[in-house]
Amino acid sequence: MSRAQGELKTRKLDLLVVEPSTNFQYFAGYNPGRSERLILLMIPANGAPAIVCPSFEVERIKRNSTIGDARGWEEQEDPWLLVAKAAQQMKPVGRAGMVAIEPTTSYQSYLRLTSKLADWRPQDGAAVTERLRIIKSPEEIALIRQAIAATEASIAATFSQLAVGMTERDVAQLLSREMASRGSPGGGLVQFGPSSALPHGGPSAGQLTRETVVLIDAGSRVEGYTSDITRTIWFGDAPADEFKKVYNIVHDAQTAAIESAKPNVTQCQEVDRAARKVIRDAGYGQYFTHRLGHGMGMDGHEPPYMVEGNTSRLEPGIVFTDEPGIYQLGKFGVRIEDDCMMTPNGVEVLSHRPSKI
Repeated sequence: MSRAQGELKTRKLDLLVVEPSTNFQYFAGYNPGRSERLILLMIPANGAPAIVCPSFEVERIKRNSTIGDARGWEEQEDPWLLVAKAAQQMKPVGRAGMVAIEPTTSYQSYLRLTSKLADWRPQDGAAVTERLRIIKSPEEIALIRQAIAATEASIAATFSQLAVGMTERDVAQLLSREMASRGSPGGGLVQFGPSSALPHGGPSAGQLTRETVVLIDAGSRVEGYTSDITRTIWFGDAPADEFKKVYNIVHDAQTAAIESAKPNVTQCQEVDRAARKVIRDAGYGQYFTHRLGHGMGMDGHEPPYMVEGNTSRLEPGIVFTDEPGIYQLGKFGVRIEDDCMMTPNGVEVLSHRPSKI
């Protein structure tokens, strides 16, 4: 909470408001979930934070969150009046307050908030939340490592149980059971053959045959932190020559991205360019149809994004995915995705990269 308040002061903001969301969980240690009843976390630049919630939720929120001040409103009351009262107590003296609104706040809540807090100036709170979450603490990294380990073990166990006639849905359910058995709930995409050429395809009722591609893109959670790993294999005897060629190009592209990244120097777009150049030079540029990767932590996809145009630099503590792919519609797709962390000495791959074929 002290980091959040420090960030507010740095940006000359007086208050951050957050509806139930991943950011709510990040700040309060708990996400009570959204409904038609207002729950709002209010973090002032100075003083103690508070949560406005239905009166019957006060005890639940106090028990589960790190915020001791939970202020309840009754069913027949307008909850925004309680928000306005709390904001007035948090408002700076002698000037208009600057309120940062968390980016997933609903439009209806935004309208009510700006109506009731007429003497406050609304600001986009995305810069505040992104700056705080983008650099992971050692405790966060430890949880991400655990999620990665559970995901890798679950994918391997799932591959070992593949059988002709299974559907993509069958395998997806098997994958989820493997994750649950390791105490790390999650799931993923499962794609066979031509379906693997759709970056976000499956799972469907398509059945598994021999001599085909199987792609699994999966993630699981440990105490709110996630992993994101993709593995592509050949199910059958010796892999087809074209599959081996494409797989090794994708592997080389992933390696190029890792080797290009230097702490506090390399821009996010530059790692995308490094991987894309390998695939383009091999003649498959038109088949790499998405960005190289994204940040990850409490959300499976979060800033920063490894994409052309993103000039932000990779700082130590940033965790991100490196996931180049080649997708040939009507044939097959290959994606290799590993989870990486920027350190003061360069990239550490947190997952276990597969070998070339």
